[in-house]
Amino acid sequence: MKLKITREELARRIDQTLLEPYTSKTEMEAFCNQARKYGFAGVAILPVHVPIARRVLDGSDVKVVAAIGFPLGSLPTELKVSEAEWCIENGADELDMVMNIGALKTGDFDVVKRDIEEVVRVAKGRTVKVILEVPLLTKDEVIKACNIAKEAGAHFVKTSTGFKGFKGWRPTTVEDVKLLRQAVGTSMKVKAAGGIRTTEQAIALIEAGADRIGTSSGVEIVEGLK
Repeated sequence: MKLKITREELARRIDQTLLEPYTSKTEMEAFCNQARKYGFAGVAILPVHVPIARRVLDGSDVKVVAAIGFPLGSLPTELKVSEAEWCIENGADELDMVMNIGALKTGDFDVVKRDIEEVVRVAKGRTVKVILEVPLLTKDEVIKACNIAKEAGAHFVKTSTGFKGFKGWRPTTVEDVKLLRQAVGTSMKVKAAGGIRTTEQAIALIEAGADRIGTSSGVEIVEGLK
């Protein structure tokens, strides 16, 4: 590991993730308290849990990150907008939205762009990260998606939902992050997510150009830093 980073600095790069639909209120409260203890950048959660997270994390630097259109990205734009608005009204600081993957693969690039633009619009300056689902795309599609996200005003491109139900799913790789970084340059940030379980993986992805790491293993990753 070439990167010199403290545990505190590493924690501030991590969006600790809990997206299981069966999570109870008590479990979410404990999860958010743990995120506060470790000083993670944010908690990435389902919309239904946003009010709980907002209450528990008030007064801390941990951001409430709401997943929009998760995990398929196939909601009509109007519904993504409504979901985003509800999350913001209930305390979300950032939005991680899943791109309209089918529209991109069809070549309906205007649809993809409007989808992102509308969520960016209602976010009113809050950070919007666009999840591309890189394992489902060709290299050319990834580059096109990055360019669309940039034109639409998003702040991050993100590799994957990490949702293992997709055919062809695989963990995010260093090559994925390098491709996104090359596509967006310094004009946007990059979030790596999907199958990131170890300190070594996280450091390698940061070295490759990731500004943020999305993982459900944040505690283990931070504790594993020697």
